Amino acid sequence: MKSSAMLLLAGMLFGAGLAIAGMTEPTRVLGFLDIFGTWDPTLAFVMGGGVAVTLPGFAVLMRQSRPWHALRFEWPTRRDVDARLVVGSALFGLGWGLAGFCPGPALAGLVTGSAAVVAFVIAMLTGMMAHDRLLKM
Repeated sequence: MKSSAMLLLAGMLFGAGLAIAGMTEPTRVLGFLDIFGTWDPTLAFVMGGGVAVTLPGFAVLMRQSRPWHALRFEWPTRRDVDARLVVGSALFGLGWGLAGFCPGPALAGLVTGSAAVVAFVIAMLTGMMAHDRLLKM
């Protein structure tokens, strides 16, 4: 299986998992963030499930000499925390908290045809394009 097909398969699996877990519903995310109101711990269980699968997966990966569908591993090399990272993280968190969507669940939620999801994805893509254009300046 080629890399792009593996990426598509992984993305579809991720999206299906989000949809099955109900994470494409912004009320779930907003309920998780509402720690002083009607707190909904569902997102914590989904994240815990992801970590429970990821940790053993990385343990297996670290023993491999190379990935299955690439010539070499592409591990991150930067370890510093700079202003771009802090500001970008804050903007991501604000958008997530205000809208109840982050990119993965929003893309998976497009299949619902919800106007709110479509508006969020359009705004997200517009922001990504604006970012890319600003970096080229």
